[in-house]
Amino acid sequence: MNPRAADALKEISPHQFESWAVDLVNARPAKDYKKGADTGIDGYINFFDDKSGQAKQVIVQVKSGYVGVNHVRDLKGVIEREKAALGALITLREPTKPMLTEAAAAGFYEPKDFPGRYPRLQILTIAELLAGKKLEYPAHRVETFAKAERKTKASQEQMF
Repeated sequence: MNPRAADALKEISPHQFESWAVDLVNARPAKDYKKGADTGIDGYINFFDDKSGQAKQVIVQVKSGYVGVNHVRDLKGVIEREKAALGALITLREPTKPMLTEAAAAGFYEPKDFPGRYPRLQILTIAELLAGKKLEYPAHRVETFAKAERKTKASQEQMF
């Protein structure tokens, strides 16, 4: 899909646009579209960056219309409220310079047991995502099952 088609999708169905945008960063939708208060969370990604087994979160927010520095500040507040590690603002429009400055002021997330440094608040446009840009966060796999010791046929025959 190209950015013009994304704009058309937004006009046809804002909820479908939001779901599609959340899926672009491989996030899970945060809610089904029932009436109620907007929590500021459209999607989330759980990730592990240590061996504690406790998942950390990336909060994803999608904006299809006008975006301004107030949207970045709102997302910053949601990240703090939810005690999330990172936040991502996905937008159809290019971010303004004040938005980029506010996002940069959020600092970096530096996991203790995982190499790397990740912008705490990232702004990604639909065009960038379609061009292949990725959301930056620690992608550590946790082994959920202990691996059994491998036995050869010769060692198995010795067992009997």
